[in-house]
Amino acid sequence: MTHAAFCADLEVIARDYPLSLHAVGLSLGSIDPPDPEHLQLLADLVARFQPNLVSDHLSWNAVRGRHVPDLLPLPYTQEALQVVIRNVQRVQDVLKRELLLENPSKYLDGREPGSSEPEFLAEVVLRTGCGVLLDVNNLHVSAVNRGDDPADELASFLHALRVEDFGEIHLAGHSIVQLDHEKSFRLDDHGSPVCDDVWQLYESAIRALGPVPTLIEWDTQIPSFEVLQEETAVAQSLLQRNARQGTALAVAI
Repeated sequence: MTHAAFCADLEVIARDYPLSLHAVGLSLGSIDPPDPEHLQLLADLVARFQPNLVSDHLSWNAVRGRHVPDLLPLPYTQEALQVVIRNVQRVQDVLKRELLLENPSKYLDGREPGSSEPEFLAEVVLRTGCGVLLDVNNLHVSAVNRGDDPADELASFLHALRVEDFGEIHLAGHSIVQLDHEKSFRLDDHGSPVCDDVWQLYESAIRALGPVPTLIEWDTQIPSFEVLQEETAVAQSLLQRNARQGTALAVAI
């Protein structure tokens, strides 16, 4: 699809639905600043469509102009903190609006001395005025892959950050990859329904946070529109059950 065709389709959608732009290429954890051309293209989209929310990930995927096809986690050190703060400030200056940072999925227990992910995010929010996109599926995937309790991990996010810091929630499906008879890991592939454990974690999150705009990601093995509607209905019912007021809900493909 050409850029012009993409924008034409987006204009049709924007007539009836609020938009949330979700970037994957800013590489906010890279030592190099965000690519100026990529950032300007994003700024042009933001200026043209005026989305309600704009986000990217607390990760890196580029070095010296070369991009890798994954969102790689950061060491939560002071050096990395200064890099992320600089890059987030640069993006917000160009976009002229708040950016939301998403917690990425992680597949190895690579914890090093330094801050925890929630503490690191809280410091970035404090220093830049950005917000947080809480991906509940990523939180679950990362915790299980590390051998931690996802409920404890959610509690850490809720303790480190203020309610008003959370601007959006993402949900998605993931798969279980069996390595041998005993070992397996969770793969964040956005190719299946949201599992019961993630729904329960989501309900705990909105019980604490209230009505936060929620987006369901499904971009591999895309099902029928009826299946997407069923997933949306589950999320909406949980919002109505646990929040005093309703909120916008979107489904991404």
